[in-house]
Amino acid sequence: MRVHFLGSGTSFGVPVIGCSCRTCVSTDPRDARYRSSVLVEAEGATVLVDAGPEFRLQARRVGLGQKGRLERLDALLLTHSHADHVAGLDDVRPLTNDRILPVYGNAEAIEETRSRFEYVFRQTQVGGGKPRIELFLASGALDIGALRIIPLPLLHGALPILGWRFGRFAYITDCSAIPEPSLALLRGVEVLTINGLRWRPHATHFSVDQGIEAARLVGARETWLTHIAHDATHEELEEHCAKYGADVGARPAWDGLVIEIGSDVG
Repeated sequence: MRVHFLGSGTSFGVPVIGCSCRTCVSTDPRDARYRSSVLVEAEGATVLVDAGPEFRLQARRVGLGQKGRLERLDALLLTHSHADHVAGLDDVRPLTNDRILPVYGNAEAIEETRSRFEYVFRQTQVGGGKPRIELFLASGALDIGALRIIPLPLLHGALPILGWRFGRFAYITDCSAIPEPSLALLRGVEVLTINGLRWRPHATHFSVDQGIEAARLVGARETWLTHIAHDATHEELEEHCAKYGADVGARPAWDGLVIEIGSDVG
């Protein structure tokens, strides 16, 4: 299984409009962070988690839909329906020319997505085009190609959201609490992606150290922080993780990072 990090940034993206902090003016390409998303690739399946505002650019960069590369998209999984996670949904249109794309989420995400993209689900005039998608409630494990995918109920402040488990890999973002039943569902995960927004605590997101502590609870051996704000540069985060998160292999993710996770994908 191969995981492509399409974006690793928070809702503003990095650099932030109008900001001249050291991260936003950095020349290190790892400090340029599109909104958070991953693409998971395994035999017979290519699955996207979230489609944020830069999805078109992210898809072009990774070669999604291009012949000889990642030619098709088999499913879209939503963590939740905030704009930085769904605003690029219309840009899946070229990937739905010859098939309907299934989109999975919890009840809140499905309801909000249906409302926000209402034009997709009603009869409209010919021309202009719209994505051919179908919304599904993620109420249990999904089997897509070689992937067995398990939805993980989480909390984003008071909002119920989802993380997603793919065999030994799990993807969690925008999380502020992992309920005990979901910790049980995470048992055996070896490679974890989890949000680490900034140094200071936040009401609806894990901070960097809270993300690392959550990785300890999961028992991860390799941890990639994502949904990162502009409070710290990539280099500063690497130094901090090496000092305080080495036991869980903590490191900050970056846009364009690709990781391989064995052959056990189910």
